[in-house]
Amino acid sequence: MKFTELNLAENILQAVEKAGFVEPSPIQEMTIPLALEGKDVIGQAQTGTGKTAAFGLPTLNKIDTANNVIQALVIAPTRELAVQSQEELFRFGREKGVKVRSVYGGSSIEKQIKALRSGAHIVVGTPGRLLDLIKRRALKLNTVETLILDEADEMLNMGFLEDIEAIISHVPNERQTLLFSATMPDAIKRIGVKFMKDPEHVRIAAKELTSDMVEQFYVRVKEREKFDTMTRLIDVEQPELSIVFGRTKRRVDELTRGLKLRGYRAEGIHGDLDQNKRLRVIRDFKNDNLDILVATDVAARGLDISGVTHVYNYDIPQDPESYVHRIGRTGRAGKSGQSITFVSPNEMGYLSIIENLTKKRMKGLKPATADEAFQAKKQVALKKIERDFADESIRSNFDKFKGDAVKLAAEFSPEELALYILSLTVQDPETMPEVEISRERPLPFKPSGSNHGKGSRGNNNRRGSRDRYRRDNAGNGRREFKRKSNKNFKDFDKKDNKRPHRTSSEKKNGFVIRNKGDR
Repeated sequence: MKFTELNLAENILQAVEKAGFVEPSPIQEMTIPLALEGKDVIGQAQTGTGKTAAFGLPTLNKIDTANNVIQALVIAPTRELAVQSQEELFRFGREKGVKVRSVYGGSSIEKQIKALRSGAHIVVGTPGRLLDLIKRRALKLNTVETLILDEADEMLNMGFLEDIEAIISHVPNERQTLLFSATMPDAIKRIGVKFMKDPEHVRIAAKELTSDMVEQFYVRVKEREKFDTMTRLIDVEQPELSIVFGRTKRRVDELTRGLKLRGYRAEGIHGDLDQNKRLRVIRDFKNDNLDILVATDVAARGLDISGVTHVYNYDIPQDPESYVHRIGRTGRAGKSGQSITFVSPNEMGYLSIIENLTKKRMKGLKPATADEAFQAKKQVALKKIERDFADESIRSNFDKFKGDAVKLAAEFSPEELALYILSLTVQDPETMPEVEISRERPLPFKPSGSNHGKGSRGNNNRRGSRDRYRRDNAGNGRREFKRKSNKNFKDFDKKDNKRPHRTSSEKKNGFVIRNKGDR
């Protein structure tokens, strides 16, 4: 299927064509026709599958630009995702003349109020700032026809449920509601029942959670050896663009300082940075002014950055779905990518949990030695020298140094001069500055007694591992990973491609599920 077959308006299709898109992704192909029909939709797919266009294109399609009022509201969990969604909606709606505004904390509320007063057809915002604007009577939602909840599971994880409900209370009951979530915890289903009308559930199958274009590796390493192990791998692999994920803000700051100290072009983002700094770092990363972005899960949620070749999980994520979000940063647009996860010995059991979710097994990767890293850096330096000598613009500056070069050549041999140049260009591992990264406690993983010794790698039965995972992380606000059967949902019969009769429980919850390929 192509975008031209989705019954979108011509000015929307022009914007899609300008963006270089021809064929919709699975979530787009399945969601857009339903949304164009005016139906409420729950879209279940991970970050990086094109969810913004899935809800954005049908929403833009029905905006009446002659009516200068807010007609659509998008609620997003983070500032970065709000800004990114605003940019993408503006890009797709430019030909039609749709005004899209973003509002979020950490930036001047007065400027945002001024922007809203100048007119908006679509508002994208984070829950806290949206509520602030509503309380100030600077944001009126009584004309909203389409409500979109993006990354709904993440908003629940961050404790925004009450804020979301408060915002929805200001939106007309007669509206279309589109909800997108990577996972489908009970709380999301309750939102569907409470705030949506007979929603259709579009789900991307679990087997599609991770791309075949991403090679997934793990390195078993002691906590104190992680940093050197990671930088040696970076030196050997020479990634064009990479993201390093840390578990905490402190970790991100320390990793960023350590990488800079070792000579890498790196910057970090997390929730404590002011918005201008965060946006500047992301812009530099997109424009190839940085080689490494260091980030927490929340800060990187929803980032749409092309060209990332490697993802390094310095810390194994606290929940398995975060792993899917992380590695979804690479292996995009038909290009291959790599993810490398560093795991301390007593965290090994988590690999089985992640593999159970992704349906893929990670390969063990042997750490690079200091000598291998040094040899790799030498090769990079030698290739750069060869490229520079072949570059006429660089050679044209040689004449400025000719007299000095003749004197040096008379005093030193060519070999001595070459050795000196290489010593300046390539950092000797023995003289590299020491980097201290504060130790953090490993994730609390313990095998359940009855299953001890039965599982793989971490000697833990997979089901026992997941149940233990839930118990050890009780109270951390992440409720979506509880191991519960889901009896209220029935898949289409993939073989016959027919919709089965709804059970009484399906009718009660009002959900109809569509899987890829079911029309």
